Amino acid sequence: MGKIVLVTGAARQLGGRFVRRIQRDPGVDRVIAVDAVAPGHRLGDAEFVLADIRQSAIARVLAEHSVDTVVHLDVSAKALGTGGRTTAKETNVIGTMQLLGACQKSPSVQRLVVKSSTNVYGSAPRDPAVFTETTPPKSLPSGGFAKDAVEVEGYVRGFARRRPDVAVCVLRFANILGPEADSPLADYLSLPVLPTVFGYDPRLQFVHEDDVVDVLEIAAREPRRGTLNSGTFNIAGDGVLLLSQCSRRLGRPTVPVMLPAVTWVGSALRTIGMTDFSPEQIRLLTHGRVVSTVQMRETLGFRPEFTTAGTFAEFARSRGPGLLPPERVGRAVGRLADLRLGGGAAGTTHSTHGAR
Repeated sequence: MGKIVLVTGAARQLGGRFVRRIQRDPGVDRVIAVDAVAPGHRLGDAEFVLADIRQSAIARVLAEHSVDTVVHLDVSAKALGTGGRTTAKETNVIGTMQLLGACQKSPSVQRLVVKSSTNVYGSAPRDPAVFTETTPPKSLPSGGFAKDAVEVEGYVRGFARRRPDVAVCVLRFANILGPEADSPLADYLSLPVLPTVFGYDPRLQFVHEDDVVDVLEIAAREPRRGTLNSGTFNIAGDGVLLLSQCSRRLGRPTVPVMLPAVTWVGSALRTIGMTDFSPEQIRLLTHGRVVSTVQMRETLGFRPEFTTAGTFAEFARSRGPGLLPPERVGRAVGRLADLRLGGGAAGTTHSTHGAR
């Protein structure tokens, strides 16, 4: 018998992609896809179970199918459908508690993979230049998805202590981008004009959604020789981008806002439903965040196909040209430079004639 893998969050694009991918693994016998809403995409040969992980019924699903591998992807900053922040928080925190309780009681569960976020490190002015997996945050996130991720990881550590026989892998993803990205940061970067914090140009890291699916597959398998896929790992593409570089590559102008007024801008954006501009996201767009990926490469044995810059280029192409497309701006700057040089040459000639 091959593995029986249960995947939560199957109705999301990322969850659906992983469900389709893991079915191709020759070591997997069956895939059980779970979500509280029916997916709008195909799931291949996976068996879809309509179940809310916030309810105790998830324990029955694990028992009925003798699941041995659980991949928990239903940890997200945005709720599906019309659900708001409250629904997202309940799914992230209460849903994780129920799922872990079910896993603890299930003797068949042997491996647990949890999607987390580098948001657990927070963003503060005195942060280290680079966070490693063991670096404590200068200040714990006070709310939003970042706080959810901290609580989720706390419950996972408790589960690992109670079930030391289960291999547990926590993947802390940097900001996930790509053509199908659906996150508050993707919403923010899709605005026609980007409000920024006056006087700050944060460093950002991204990971491509294709690489996310690849590393999840590695984490869900038995470890390859010379690697270890149990523990906590930062997952990000190589390199960093400044927010100013992101805006130029998107062709979207920025509007610097004084820090005290940023919260008001965020509230206004939430009111019109354009993006979830939470306080934690404001801190990210103020102080930035960079994480080390040494353990990802040397221990987990994963090397992303896309760099941070490559990931952002894919995202930018999917969003189309902004108000100030880089190519058009480049041509305009070139024409201005030519005019200036031409004017300078004419001025020099006129001056020479005057001297004569």
